[in-house]
Amino acid sequence: MKQQTLFIGSAIVLLLVFVAGIFVYSGQKEKEANQLAEANRAALLRMHAPTLGKPDAPVVIVEFLDPACETCSAFYPRVKQLMAAHPDKIRLVLRYAPFHNGSNKVVAILEAARKQDKFWPALEALLATQASWAPHHTPQAALAMKQLGGLGLNMEQMAFDITAPEIEKLIAQDLEDARVLNVTKTPEFFVNGKPLPRFGFEQLSALVAQELANIPAR
Repeated sequence: MKQQTLFIGSAIVLLLVFVAGIFVYSGQKEKEANQLAEANRAALLRMHAPTLGKPDAPVVIVEFLDPACETCSAFYPRVKQLMAAHPDKIRLVLRYAPFHNGSNKVVAILEAARKQDKFWPALEALLATQASWAPHHTPQAALAMKQLGGLGLNMEQMAFDITAPEIEKLIAQDLEDARVLNVTKTPEFFVNGKPLPRFGFEQLSALVAQELANIPAR
């Protein structure tokens, strides 16, 4: 009987040590994630980046996007749905990672549309018609321009603005930040500075939910 009691006691001690170890490990991983988020902050948030949502939203999703990326096109409406499910609590920040040959010219089109306050309609139009202007993953800027005909843009001004030298500098900065953050594919997401543990929309939703849960109650 004494031996049995000793065995049970030892098992309980081992279980408590195991549980304590899990808490310590989880706490360490959370600490590492927060440190990484802080280190990422400078390379993630740039003044030139297009943003959607309230400026003071407590959860910030930074997405590195290539307009010719099929997965970016598929994810975009789901990210918008995620934002709509949590009104005023999520802000989306877009950074460019034009990895496809020729995507930089499509980014220039988006930036030219932004000068006319039509960035988001232009982006949505291009993502929705991606197959028409980027067949076989080969972006064609002339075809992309044709997809924007119904947005009320001044196309002559667009043709001039896409050559602006600051657009090239903006793209270069985003690509350098992508390199620093080890972004090698698109879309790549960071939530409040934290990278996804694994790629996937479920992982993005889970990380957003985690950050929402951390918002202090008012």
